[in-house]
Amino acid sequence: MHAQGGKKVIQLTGVVAAGDSLLGIPGASVYVPKAGRGTNTNEYGFFSLPVLAGDSVVISSLGFAKQSIIIPANFEKQSYSVIIEMLEDPTMLAEIKVFPYATFREFTQAVMAMKLPSQDVDQQTAMSKQILAQMYENTPMDATANHQNYMNLQNQQMLRRGGYNPGATNPLLNPFAWYQVIQSIKRGDFKRKD
Repeated sequence: MHAQGGKKVIQLTGVVAAGDSLLGIPGASVYVPKAGRGTNTNEYGFFSLPVLAGDSVVISSLGFAKQSIIIPANFEKQSYSVIIEMLEDPTMLAEIKVFPYATFREFTQAVMAMKLPSQDVDQQTAMSKQILAQMYENTPMDATANHQNYMNLQNQQMLRRGGYNPGATNPLLNPFAWYQVIQSIKRGDFKRKD
């Protein structure tokens, strides 16, 4: 099968893998820049793409260095299979600062126009303590606290399934209740009266 221009169409198949472990990389881009077409790898790192003989194919994935392969111009077979080992290339992204103002000039104007409170230092300290206390109460749990809370709730649910309620007092562990039971046995409160 030949495409326009007399170049042969070849079915390129392969696996894109992490070089250190040979595990497939899902979602890696495999494309022909000259033609403007391509595909992505599946969850196992496998891909299949029709290319022309002589095409340059670029493979890229986030966290890995780009790789490229060139299909031989005089390739005679209908399919070409490859295993591409990607090398890690961690990229540091630039920091992005988000402000509620459209420009830095608007931000500086807002800061310059800000009025500072003219209260005493003691009142400001008391107010800041109150604000900090309110922030502490309203701050959501972090991941560790959230996990601990979930595990505690799950533990309580399991205990309740077994008939134990951690919130209720257990009369069998109450020494005063045992004393009353022993006294009632001594008095004969449990004897049958015919």
